[in-house]
Amino acid sequence: MTAIASADGGQAAKTGRNFLGQPVGLAVICLTEMWEQFSYYGMRALLIYYMTKQLLLGEEQASSIYGFYTAFAYFTPIVGGIAADRWLGRRRAVIIGGSIMAAGHFMMASELLFLPALATIALGNGLFLPSLPSQVNDLYEADDPRRSSAFGVFYVGINVGGFLAPLICGSLGELYGWHWGFGAAGVGMCLGLLFYTLGARHLPPDRRNRAVESEPDGDRGRARSRLLALAIVILAITILRSAYEQVGNTVALWIDTGVDRTAGSFSIPMTWFQSLNPLLVFVLTPLLLRRWRRIETDGKMEMTAVRMAWGAAIIGLSYSLLAAVTWVVGGEAHWLWLLLFFLVLTLGELFVLPTGLGLFARLAPPRLGATTVATWFLATFAGSLAAGQVGRLWSRLDQPALFFALLALLAFVAGLVLLASARLVARAEAAPTGPVVRPQDHWSNRE
Repeated sequence: MTAIASADGGQAAKTGRNFLGQPVGLAVICLTEMWEQFSYYGMRALLIYYMTKQLLLGEEQASSIYGFYTAFAYFTPIVGGIAADRWLGRRRAVIIGGSIMAAGHFMMASELLFLPALATIALGNGLFLPSLPSQVNDLYEADDPRRSSAFGVFYVGINVGGFLAPLICGSLGELYGWHWGFGAAGVGMCLGLLFYTLGARHLPPDRRNRAVESEPDGDRGRARSRLLALAIVILAITILRSAYEQVGNTVALWIDTGVDRTAGSFSIPMTWFQSLNPLLVFVLTPLLLRRWRRIETDGKMEMTAVRMAWGAAIIGLSYSLLAAVTWVVGGEAHWLWLLLFFLVLTLGELFVLPTGLGLFARLAPPRLGATTVATWFLATFAGSLAAGQVGRLWSRLDQPALFFALLALLAFVAGLVLLASARLVARAEAAPTGPVVRPQDHWSNRE
């Protein structure tokens, strides 16, 4: 594999082979992330049920632990991203972080190690999570037309793991014992590390700019504009996540007690419904990518924040649907309503999450790819923390319709914040990123 420096200081990895029209390195990254997602969502599909059914925790306490865990898992990447950029390099960070996460999943086999296991998984996630997707951009030159769709392909790839996790880990845990499900999640993380190390030759090398000039005043102004734009997006995503993250928390509790899961003589396992979201990602993503490519071809570029605002509104509609169904039905709702909910929710998600991750990767200065991507997960941290506290209202309100209406309101508010920031975000995207590099300076491999 050869690599050449792109105009913006990034690295475009070139190989003579392609995977579905994309660099082979993207397939390696997708497979690695797929198995990491398998391990994370496999454990998450069981977590709320394990706490309430096995550990016999109350719903409020379980919701708080769930919220703190998911929040901490997305706080550690902030520190981990800095460590990867400054000291470890992204490749080492992925391997070290993945190994720590695997250990944490296996620790879940012991009830006595429950809280330490959650902390271990979150720590490993801090190194792994920002270091892997930040390598996607470096597979392309700045003017490579495939670059704009890379994160869409990446998002589809990783959802394979999210789809398989509840079916395999959830079924093992629900039918044969919780610890079998947690063990399967650990095996998945080990498989991810195996794919990463075997495909390492297709990945761009970690690189560092040894000498960087001070930024002129104009560059500092552009940097402040980018930071302000990203801060507003983080605020909006934090609000949105407080509603979206209920899928694994209070929505999971509602599936257990408020949904008729029978299909003929068969009762659908409650964890299986967690596979609907990634399954629908496969179905909807190619359709959306085709639509967005057609818009770009026609020269009608859609502003990033506007697209994300539409997504937040659609997520709000999904929770509005649940509010209406629980209000009208009163008792158990048929599981087909749940299918419709996930269809609308996933459509909104695809407008927001891969678009936002791509935005942060594009605005990342050279040498700070993992750190900048980690700030995207800051919104997930804050949103997950808020989701845990919002979830406490589930048992207090004792009115599912009112609770789901509150989640819809949160999503609509997030959409309004994104819409208000659209022009600021567009200006930040139009401005060049990164400090000025002296022509005589060269890139050195940190590996």
